[in-house]
Amino acid sequence: MLRFVLVAGAVAVFACGCGQNERIAPVSGVVTLNGKPAADIEVTFQPLARDGTNSPGPAAFGVTGPDGRYTAKILGEETRGATVGKNQVRFSAHVNPKDFSEDGTRKTKPTVTIPGRYWVESKIELDVPPQGTSSADFQLTSP
Repeated sequence: MLRFVLVAGAVAVFACGCGQNERIAPVSGVVTLNGKPAADIEVTFQPLARDGTNSPGPAAFGVTGPDGRYTAKILGEETRGATVGKNQVRFSAHVNPKDFSEDGTRKTKPTVTIPGRYWVESKIELDVPPQGTSSADFQLTSP
């Protein structure tokens, strides 16, 4: 009987864990600005409400490296990926806490300038598939 309870408990834990992880899938890609790989850009994924739910899943973000590549991870966690389904995608210059002095003033200028249409007014969406994607690439332009 004890063996049955232990096996049943392990199956229940495994099943719960799998259902939860199916909502998060790996996402990575390249961001270019005016045709060139763009470093120090934050790529933010905000899941859009679906099926009448107010909480479709956690937000995710990634920061591009010198080659423009990023890998998304859940905000506030080390879990890699983004919420499966439609996400609004926003872009902004990466702000490193080291760029600020003790009084809160900025010591350095951002290395890249992203037009506001890619943050506040972003109409860009990505439908994250259940298996994830390594080609969530975005081509941005700046006047």
